[in-house]
This record gives sequence, C-alpha cells and structure tokens, in this order.
Amino acid sequence: MIRYTLRCDAGHAFEGWFRGSDDFDMQRARGLVTCPTCGSSAVDKALMAPAVATARARAEIPAPAGPDREPAPSSVPTPPPQVALSPSDAVRAQVIAQLRALKTELMAKAENVGTAFPEEARKIHYGEAEERGIYGAASREEVAELLDEGIDILPLPVLPDEHN
Repeated sequence: MIRYTLRCDAGHAFEGWFRGSDDFDMQRARGLVTCPTCGSSAVDKALMAPAVATARARAEIPAPAGPDREPAPSSVPTPPPQVALSPSDAVRAQVIAQLRALKTELMAKAENVGTAFPEEARKIHYGEAEERGIYGAASREEVAELLDEGIDILPLPVLPDEHN
C-alpha cells in the first residue's frame, strides 16, 4: 500500500491509500478519486516529503501494545491546519444516513449470492451468467484476485451499529 497526499482543484488537501501508483492513476481516470470536502474529481498528487526509515526513526517507533500494556502513543505528525481531522457530529450523522440509504438501495436492487460472490462475479464478467447486480462475501485474497482479473467490484460499507 502507498499513501499519497492529494489536493483538489479547490485547494483542499487530504490523504488517499492505494495499492500502487498505477492504481491511483486508474481510479483517478475513472473519476473514483474525489475530494471529501467539496466532491471535486479534479484531484492530483500533492508534493510530499518521502518517508525514509532511518535507524533513529526505527528506534523511536513505539512497541506494540500488549494485553498488559497501555496502547502506544501515536507518532503521526499533526496535519496542516487547513485539513479537517474529523467532521462535526451533525455532518458525520448525515454522511452515515446517506451511506445507509445508498447501501439499502443497492441491496434492494441486487441479488445476495453469499459466499459464492467471487465465482458468480467471474461468471457474469466472462458472460457465463446473466448480467445483474449481486452482492455477497469474499475474502481479501478473493477480492485481490477479482481486481487482478479486471473484474470491477465495490465493497459495501460496514456502518456503525450494523453488527450489534
């Protein structure tokens, strides 16, 4: 995984994680990389300092928290002031409500194929089954294989309070 500092044409800065540079380029070309602040899809990589691990930096990395230890303090640098760290509670609730409505609509218009998702997605992609919307479960490895084969899939978000 690679982390890029990104900037939209309105000047908003944010981060994005990608499998590689080609993955970023492909997603940007398809309009999938958008600014979380204004929604613009005119996004480019921003100038960023390289992350070089030196002996001193490795020595400063805190030990992982164990069952008998407190969690290690974060060593993540503070972002520039123009970057919002977290939305207000009202904005967060609105985004979650919109995601919940979108997920409900997508699931209502698609067939739940359960754990047969990878196989059924392949059949549809290769023309062996009728083209239709499906959803189901897949492991990380199965997802990676589907993407490597050029099969477009999109994970449904797991929203707060869904598994309580």
